[in-house]
Amino acid sequence: MALELYLDLFSQPCRSVYIFAKKNNINFDFQKVALLDGEQYGEDFGKINLIRKVPALRDGDFCLAESIAIILYLAEKFKTPDFWYPADLQQRARINEYLSWQHIGIRLHGSKMFWLRLLIPKALGVDIPQDKLDAALEDLNGSLRLIEEKFIQDRPFIAGDHISLADLVAIVEIMQVHRPVGSGLDVFEGRPKLSAWRDRVQAAIGKELFDDAHQTILGAQESVKLMDSSKLQFFKPKILKFFM
Repeated sequence: MALELYLDLFSQPCRSVYIFAKKNNINFDFQKVALLDGEQYGEDFGKINLIRKVPALRDGDFCLAESIAIILYLAEKFKTPDFWYPADLQQRARINEYLSWQHIGIRLHGSKMFWLRLLIPKALGVDIPQDKLDAALEDLNGSLRLIEEKFIQDRPFIAGDHISLADLVAIVEIMQVHRPVGSGLDVFEGRPKLSAWRDRVQAAIGKELFDDAHQTILGAQESVKLMDSSKLQFFKPKILKFFM
């Protein structure tokens, strides 16, 4: 049985796994799980991942959840180049530091901004108070400053001279709120260090693959217009409780 990856490229963690697998020529069957349609709650997917989240992996009889665990599994199994997750103790620790921080550091704030500025008002028809938007933007800006000042500093990449898992995960998270929120938000404007780092990461990944992985999110505003929002209404109370 071929390796299966259960993904929705609307999701930041899914895009990280997708880019990593594609960049390292890892063959896999792409199993689409449409999150906004609630497909993660289907009976069949529940047999793959009881957590009901994507990404998920199935390798024969072995199933695995959580994007970081999946990427590390792929790196070990397919012996990907050392720079992704170096054997050097301190470089690996630097990567682990970012991967440990990012869940509630940048990803939480980026996701909140994406929902508040696009999905909740456009798909659910709920107006967001300006103070909520201002607070979310302040949190996001604080995380972006930390990425520049704490994690990148004066290095080409987070762990040193080469791209790593930390850079891959970071760029994908940042791209979640770069422009697709429908308000022209440019998170790189006025951040030359972050912009230069982005260009290096994009070049290391390859523009074609980078654009392919982000096509869905960069077209998010149009996707929302075409979305059957009635399916999302089922999750409306849970969504508003979490983000509002």
